[in-house]
Amino acid sequence: MPRAPRVLLAIAGTLSAGSLLALLAAGPGYGAGYFSLPTGFRLVQVAVAGSLVGALVALTALRWRRMLTRGAWLVLGAVLAGAFVAAAVPAGWARTGSSVPPIHDITTDTDDPPVFVDVLPLRRGAMNPAEYDGPAVAAQQRAAWPDLGPLDTSVAPARVHAAVRDAIIRAGWTIVGDQEAEGRLEAVATTRWFRFKDDIVVRLRPGTAGGTRVDMRSKSRIGRSDLGTNARRIRTFLDELRRTLEAMR
Repeated sequence: MPRAPRVLLAIAGTLSAGSLLALLAAGPGYGAGYFSLPTGFRLVQVAVAGSLVGALVALTALRWRRMLTRGAWLVLGAVLAGAFVAAAVPAGWARTGSSVPPIHDITTDTDDPPVFVDVLPLRRGAMNPAEYDGPAVAAQQRAAWPDLGPLDTSVAPARVHAAVRDAIIRAGWTIVGDQEAEGRLEAVATTRWFRFKDDIVVRLRPGTAGGTRVDMRSKSRIGRSDLGTNARRIRTFLDELRRTLEAMR
């Protein structure tokens, strides 16, 4: 194989490998406190740009496609696959962001949302205040997720409280408040990649026919849009809790 395509594929492979490393480091590096969130997002941008440049360099080697070895074709394929993976991450964010409202405070009761109490010290200095974001956000939530509402069950509050606690533990969240007498549990959920902290409060009140009404609220500490994360979290949690409570009746 001529020297030119070997050099091109070596450059492309280096760019691709470096870009993927930058992409993989962006979230964990921020989550571990090694650098700021803007730096983490810049690393994602650098990773996308580097991988796309690497793909273009690799494609240039196709001028010698009749002379490329099997190994060269494998490198070319790996570089193109890396570029696809790197570009897919921000593309997925953009696609999700365009399909949900730019909000980050979601609750099953927009008229009387559960309030944070025990988690407040952990939110000190957070970009987003602990107070509910208000009627404008409530309207956007109802338009995007009209089915998101409280869970009403005939199960007694004490048993529901225990079921909620168990469900929080199974979800892998950290419990920071367990006030059975007040009908409230609070927890912190940590996202997988960037390790963002979202705060959760579950409120229990008397329901119909002597049962229990369960309301829930999930709010991000930073960022304007949560890309639908809090709504998905509430829906998934309440669906699982509903199945657990139905089995208890």
